Amino acid sequence: MKSSKGTWGLRFIIHALTVALGVLVYWLLGFMLSDIASIEGPDYTTIEAKYVEPSLYEKRDDLDQRIADLDRDLTSAREQQGIVSASSQNLQSTINQLLEFKRLSFEKQVPQAEADSDTIATSQARFLENQTKFQELNQRIAELAAQRDALEREKTDLSRTIDDKLEPAQEEYQRLYDAHRIRLATYQLVLLIPVLLVAAYLLARRRGSAYYPLFLALGGGTLLRVVLVIHEYFPARYFKYIVTIALLIVVVRLLIYVIRLITHPKPEALLKQYREAYERFLCPVCEYPIRTGPRKWLYWTRRTVHKVLPPSGVGEVEETYTCPACGTALFDACGGCGKVRHTKLPHCEHCGAETDPVKTSAPVTGSNA
Repeated sequence: MKSSKGTWGLRFIIHALTVALGVLVYWLLGFMLSDIASIEGPDYTTIEAKYVEPSLYEKRDDLDQRIADLDRDLTSAREQQGIVSASSQNLQSTINQLLEFKRLSFEKQVPQAEADSDTIATSQARFLENQTKFQELNQRIAELAAQRDALEREKTDLSRTIDDKLEPAQEEYQRLYDAHRIRLATYQLVLLIPVLLVAAYLLARRRGSAYYPLFLALGGGTLLRVVLVIHEYFPARYFKYIVTIALLIVVVRLLIYVIRLITHPKPEALLKQYREAYERFLCPVCEYPIRTGPRKWLYWTRRTVHKVLPPSGVGEVEETYTCPACGTALFDACGGCGKVRHTKLPHCEHCGAETDPVKTSAPVTGSNA
């Protein structure tokens, strides 16, 4: 006796819990993989110290500090030079105005006050003093700029020396880091692969088990984690080959499985196929239309069978019938009650007598009508 499939609601709950279990398995494996990924890798600082002397970094820092000091001195000198330049321009304007007054007074033969002459002399003296100071500041700016350029060249040479020494350090660190990642991937795959193999074995060997959803959730969550680990730790050029080869294996395996379903179908699948064929009034073996009773002169296909209605007053099929295309007996007398029954279904619809139509059946290989 076949086991009950349960109601639609129970089947929905089973599917939902299967998905939830797969998610929980995925999370649990993720926690374990995170612990493995927390293993410390190579220390770049330690590797760098093997190739670059700390004194070089100290010297570069000292150069940076000296350059920063020179930048501040240059900024201050330029600001002072700007102030002196502005003061000189004001004095130049004042002297020009005083000289213009003196010229007008001379033309008009007006005596000039002694204070005006003293003011002109004082302004000229301050103007010359500002010019001298401006030149001194200009000379200081040039000296500071030259010192800064020299320090920049020294820093550039030092940075080039450090970069040359850093190149082998970076190469060694990258080599150790790549080896560390391969080691992490190995640890994680060592954890995942056995679980995946066990899940695959259970899925293949316990296909008809009532606990098949448990194996499916375990396999699905583990497979997703394996794919993510391979994607994370293996280069893209290798990952595409791994995924392609894995997909090839899966597709070939599915193709072989489907071919075996056709050449050596399971009893459950074969009975389901027979049942669906009878429901569409098609031969279960070759799918030729079952033309008997009121459908004798009708035409239909698998897709249009429900649109082609027989004449009203149709009763049950009460005559034996053999498919004219393949010769399969589709309706015959029941051995229990003598009435006409479906020969490719396990029970008589009149008395319930049971037969095994699968043992004497050939696999269905015909195309759709």
